[in-house]
Amino acid sequence: MKLTSIRLCNFRSFYGKTPEIVLAGETKRNTTIIHGNNGAGKTSFLNAFTWVLYEKFSAAFASVEQLVNKRAIAEANIGQAVECWVEVLWEHDNKRYRVKRECRVYKNETDFDAGKTQLFMQVAGDDGRWYPSPQHPEDVINQILPVSLHQYFFFDGERIEQIVRSDKKAEIAEATKIFLGVKVIDNSIKHLSEAKKTLENELKAVGDAETKQILRNRQKIEIEIEQITQRQTEIIQELEYQQTFKKETNNRLRELSAAKELQERRQVLENQKKSNQENLRQSKEALKKAISTRGYSVLLSSTTSQFREIIADLKQRGELTAGISQEFVQELLNSNRCICGAELYDGSHAHHNVSNLLNQTGSSTIQETTIRTFSQVAEIDKQATAFWEDVDREQVRISQLRASISQIEAELDNIQERLRKDPSEEIRSLQRRLDDIEKKITELNIEQGEKKQQITNLKTEVAELDKQIAKQRFNEERQALAQRRITATLDAIERLTEVKHRQEKQFRLQLEKRIQEIFNEISITPYIPKISDKYELTLVENTAGIEASVAASTGENQILSLSFVGSIIDKVREWSERKMLMVADSSTFPIVMDSPFGSLDETYRRQIAKIIPQLANQLIVLVSNTQWRGEVEIEMTKRIGREYVLTYYSSKLDCEEDVIEIARQQYPLVRQSPNEFEYTEILEVNREN
Repeated sequence: MKLTSIRLCNFRSFYGKTPEIVLAGETKRNTTIIHGNNGAGKTSFLNAFTWVLYEKFSAAFASVEQLVNKRAIAEANIGQAVECWVEVLWEHDNKRYRVKRECRVYKNETDFDAGKTQLFMQVAGDDGRWYPSPQHPEDVINQILPVSLHQYFFFDGERIEQIVRSDKKAEIAEATKIFLGVKVIDNSIKHLSEAKKTLENELKAVGDAETKQILRNRQKIEIEIEQITQRQTEIIQELEYQQTFKKETNNRLRELSAAKELQERRQVLENQKKSNQENLRQSKEALKKAISTRGYSVLLSSTTSQFREIIADLKQRGELTAGISQEFVQELLNSNRCICGAELYDGSHAHHNVSNLLNQTGSSTIQETTIRTFSQVAEIDKQATAFWEDVDREQVRISQLRASISQIEAELDNIQERLRKDPSEEIRSLQRRLDDIEKKITELNIEQGEKKQQITNLKTEVAELDKQIAKQRFNEERQALAQRRITATLDAIERLTEVKHRQEKQFRLQLEKRIQEIFNEISITPYIPKISDKYELTLVENTAGIEASVAASTGENQILSLSFVGSIIDKVREWSERKMLMVADSSTFPIVMDSPFGSLDETYRRQIAKIIPQLANQLIVLVSNTQWRGEVEIEMTKRIGREYVLTYYSSKLDCEEDVIEIARQQYPLVRQSPNEFEYTEILEVNREN
């Protein structure tokens, strides 16, 4: 999707019809800058995109029911309709689209009545004329940039850190799967599963009594699996909610001065415990890997010792010699010449001496094989020694981590007990709430484990029933055909599932690597971004080879979130160009950012201003004067293709007017309104003059 222009009419602070705002799209000058003071309409401009495309609004967009410009309503006659619309043009896959969403309000004596919102779409034909879209507008938009992904491309920069919140990981996982085309495989598996059920019902109708009973049993188990899976989804959502609730309660305790010190200490301990638990998991995995890949070496010690004894015995008996080989001596005899130059004629004394060497030498092939085998045996012995060293090291580390976790838990219990008995009723109440949350989380984790085991057991039963069905002898042609189709469907599901897992893992690891590269380029900290298999974004630090979670600041989370968005665009563009994705063309993405530099320091602002225009195909940045000046202006000016100023007309009688200087020209940011209304105009900046 390449945005080409946008127009607004009576949308929020924009009175009347704005001029067409052409958006930059060139490769080297792909950035559109829109300047405006706070309150001038930057957030409204961002939400104009999300409203027209998705009828969605950002978190900072207040009073969503008040879309129509107040001045337009005030100037209308009673009963008169006041229109409000946003129109966006874009290009995608060699097609041009025009979409317009409009709403109307009807003024009454005291207020206004809102009409129904409508969406219209046109597609440009080859003759240059515009024609109504043959598809539903929402379907077209969702095929190009799905609604579930829009928040990653149209966002409030000061709130972008919400992307990395723990309760957002399910959204991130779903969004990333859509990007990578994994969702296509998911849908294919789903449709095949539905087709399998239809085929099983067909087989049930024509099969014998035993087959029908097996299929009925299988169907019952599948229904049970679906119910348990649904409950698993509910548990995950409930756990995320409880974790958010726990975090909010902890923050509230930290705000209370009497509990602040204890609460901060508890936070440190919980972070340490979480880090130690992760390190403990890694050590256990390392131990398992060592045993599965090198454990065999310790069982071969007697075999390798026996091999050495056999070789030594052969050497002692002269059956295995080192040095000159039989093949070498035979070659000398065949050439009738020794290496010293003497001629070796048959019957001569020299020929006799050299011939005697044949009985004293061994085959080169045997010698080479013996040497190679001896080297491999030596390597097995080394592996056995290294294996025990690694096992001992991991065992010591596991013991140390368990002791550390136990010590941390004891201190945490002590803190909790002190808070439970605190003189403050508010502190005691908050701690009781935390106790209840922890109890609920424990119960949910236990239930989650039980459900997981139930699903595993039920799937084993299903596999056994599938084997029984496959063994059935079907006499009728219809029975045999239905069974072959079921078998083919199951095989396709199994293969697609494997493809999905491999593709998801490959892309996730590549995505993580790109996030790390971008984050490292922006951030001055040594922290490392990680994406878990559940798509949870976290920051870790590596101290003495041990990874530990980092309590990231708001600024670091903003950088992490921007790195995530940037890496998604960068990698999906690369994969799309290499035809690695099973989705339609996904090589071009726009980014519309409102106030992306607000809470960042100078260094981070400079780095983001430098990198984001390189990552995005098209960038639209809404900035205040203070956010723009300095390092951001220096880094982004060379990438500007289009530039506009939002001029805010204030109805305040003593308003202080403001201007911005761009390319030695002044443009008004704030002006005194000529009437009693406040509104915003859009001026285009011309840097050529």
